[in-house]
Amino acid sequence: MSVRINRVYTRAGDDGKTALIGGTRVSKDHPRVEAYGCLDELNAMTGVCRAAVAADRKISAKERRVLDTTLRDIQNRLFDVGSVLAAPDGKSWKGMPLPEPIEIVTLEKSMDAMNRILPPLSSFVLPGGNMANACLHQCRTSCRRAERRVVTLLHQEKVPGEVVHYLNRLSDWFFVAARYVSALTKSPETLWEFPLAKKTVRAKPVPKTRSRKP
Repeated sequence: MSVRINRVYTRAGDDGKTALIGGTRVSKDHPRVEAYGCLDELNAMTGVCRAAVAADRKISAKERRVLDTTLRDIQNRLFDVGSVLAAPDGKSWKGMPLPEPIEIVTLEKSMDAMNRILPPLSSFVLPGGNMANACLHQCRTSCRRAERRVVTLLHQEKVPGEVVHYLNRLSDWFFVAARYVSALTKSPETLWEFPLAKKTVRAKPVPKTRSRKP
């Protein structure tokens, strides 16, 4: 499919409204716009993940290629799902790019493969340890937010069930992938500590000042 964009600005949104597929205009804070806007943010963050993985030379070239291919496929699918959500009141059209059941299975098989080298968790994990891990966790949280916005929309208008199903599984994939890159780079995972170990900090003595007599 070829797309030609001559210019970015159109001035059509200066009134605070935007057009859905088919031309229906709605407010830019409409739940449907909010939902596919969150997908757009997630797509951008996935691009940051690709850059972080590509830059991490502790990950083998083969693993970088596999992760990059998967993340690229996710970006394309997120763009497709965004177009699905941009249809007013859940209207469908011939060839609508809905996530297929095989894609859910593919994500699950990918998680199973990554989990084989991961130790079982004894606590909740905190994002960080290396850039790729932090970026993938950011995608996980962005994906959860997108899922929540889609569910909010679902209470008001029609939304294909495949969209919710895909986002739910995708957030799981980002979580496992974040742990996986830490294992590949031999970076220690940051575990949630409860209760948090507190260090005793002694206050510095306040220096005495001499008072001047008038």
